[in-house]
Amino acid sequence: MSIQLYIGKKNFDVQKAQRYFKERRIPVQELDLKKHVLGEREIRVMIDAVGLEQLIDREDKKVKEHPACYYDRESLLIPAIRENPWLLKSPIVRCGNKATVGYQPEVWKEWT
Repeated sequence: MSIQLYIGKKNFDVQKAQRYFKERRIPVQELDLKKHVLGEREIRVMIDAVGLEQLIDREDKKVKEHPACYYDRESLLIPAIRENPWLLKSPIVRCGNKATVGYQPEVWKEWT
C-alpha cells in the first residue's frame, strides 16, 4: 500500500494531512504539484475517485481567472490540469485507485 500526498498550495488542510500521517508513522510519498508533472492516468484516477467538481479549486481567485475554471468536459480539463496543476484543490491523498480531496482522516484510517 502506497499513499501519495499531492500538495499544490500550502494551506491548513495540507498541514493537517502531513501531521496525520507523520504522527501515525505512515510512510507517504509527497508530491509537490509545482515540480511533479501529473500524468493523464493519474488525473483520470483522481477524477474517477472524487469527481471532476471536487478536484478543481473553483473558489481560488487565481483559478477563477483561468478559462479552465469554467470547463465542464473532462477532455478539456485534463490538458488544462496537466499544464496548470495549481487548478487543483489541495491536498489530494491517493492510495491506488482511491483518492480524497482535503482533510479526511476517517477515510484514510480505512486505508491503513
